[in-house]
Amino acid sequence: MTQRLDGNSLAGPLSVIFRFDPTMAVGSCNTCGDVRPIGASIVYSSAMGAVVRCASCDNVLMTYVQTPTGIVLTTRGLTWLRIDADPEQEHRDR
Repeated sequence: MTQRLDGNSLAGPLSVIFRFDPTMAVGSCNTCGDVRPIGASIVYSSAMGAVVRCASCDNVLMTYVQTPTGIVLTTRGLTWLRIDADPEQEHRDR
């Protein structure tokens, strides 16, 4: 059964790929141009993975699929994705 959730539900699955909080990454929808954090998107989740949709126009921004051999992530619906530097990490690196 598919569940409708918000983008914050991707924090756990996407943290396997990214070494930062992926819900804080900001993206631009390539259909309507809306700009917001991934955590503010709409997610349809099932046992296989998730479809991430624009909260403004319902365009598919990303898909996340867990396979037996890995993870498949598509970002076709994003014009760009901005990942801000982690201020805590920058402080530790100095």
